[in-house]
Amino acid sequence: MAFRVVRLGSPRVKNEGLRIGTVRRPPRGVPKALFAEDNWFDIWFPELAPSDEAFEIARTAKTPVDWARFAKRYRAEMSAPDKQRLLKLLARFSAQTMFSVGCYCEDESRCHRSVLRALLEEAGAYPA
Repeated sequence: MAFRVVRLGSPRVKNEGLRIGTVRRPPRGVPKALFAEDNWFDIWFPELAPSDEAFEIARTAKTPVDWARFAKRYRAEMSAPDKQRLLKLLARFSAQTMFSVGCYCEDESRCHRSVLRALLEEAGAYPA
């Protein structure tokens, strides 16, 4: 079993498993009853999203140095004990079941999910 990193709202792939939305806010204008049906997410898990302050750094990043500043900030946020427990829990789940984590951003390389992928792998998660 393993985990995937996906763009929320994109079509699901075969055997993707539970889709976890690691975003600060649910999609605008979408009724809660349609979150899963419309391929957004099965469960909203904002605890794995960057803070508003970190998000602003990412949103305005123009250079690799700016992006590195965001990644450092997000990693620092995710180093808190409660966040580390969540990462370890997901890492353990990846050994037994398929699931995916995602965000709305079009380009994963400029999205917190690229850092989240690395954090999950560092915690021992099995990538797909």
